[in-house]
Amino acid sequence: MNFDPLDTEKPQHHIRCLPGDVADKVLLPGDPKRAERTAELLDDARHIASNREYATYTGTYRGMPVSVTSTGIGCPSMAIAVEELVSVGAKTLIRTGTSGSMTPDVQPGEVIVGTAAIREEGTGISYLPMEYPAVADLDMTICLRAAARELGLPVRAGVLHSKDSFYSHRAPDRLPVAQEMRGKRAAWTAGGALASEMETSTLFILGSMMRLRTGSICMVASSYDSATRLTPPDAAALVDKVIIAALDALVLVESTAKGGHTG
Repeated sequence: MNFDPLDTEKPQHHIRCLPGDVADKVLLPGDPKRAERTAELLDDARHIASNREYATYTGTYRGMPVSVTSTGIGCPSMAIAVEELVSVGAKTLIRTGTSGSMTPDVQPGEVIVGTAAIREEGTGISYLPMEYPAVADLDMTICLRAAARELGLPVRAGVLHSKDSFYSHRAPDRLPVAQEMRGKRAAWTAGGALASEMETSTLFILGSMMRLRTGSICMVASSYDSATRLTPPDAAALVDKVIIAALDALVLVESTAKGGHTG
């Protein structure tokens, strides 16, 4: 018997959700605990399923159905989450994440709305050639920035850097490919990349391929040299504001789709 991983007659293989379990609008934090915290900010949220790194909750925000699914770390698990969420009805997906600064100009505590992402990861090329750009939905990007500004967050929009390896970027000098790694990082920074994380590029690639509305909003948790980090209380407070900005952006983008104006 052939196995169809996206068979909607059974719970999805990894996220364990069925059609009707998930709203068409979904937030995508990496951490399952952040998914739980997002659920606490929703009305009437219910736990749908937890399996591996994937925890899913569905509720409402200002009367609008919204779900949240944690994706774990990295582009492979992001791709699985997006594929399976879309198969059960998701159409708008926003990554609500954390990141590290790539330049002294970006400080811990700032918030980055990704307009595009550098594809220094291997998952996206399973879907589209490397020459294809990883870009966010324009309306979603505008609404995320507007919502973050309304909350008083120190937000800027720009290019994120998505990578597969966490520690090789933090300590490249111990690696056989140290020179190559240093050269790439210098190039990304010179080109204007603002912050580095591990999931956005594949989300954007799948968004283009599957005709989804996608966005990414990430708090900056550490300085470009990793010498300075937000304290846990400061990070938790900022995460809450990033989540609320993403939820407010969903309301804004719905208004835009109906002919409203975001400014």
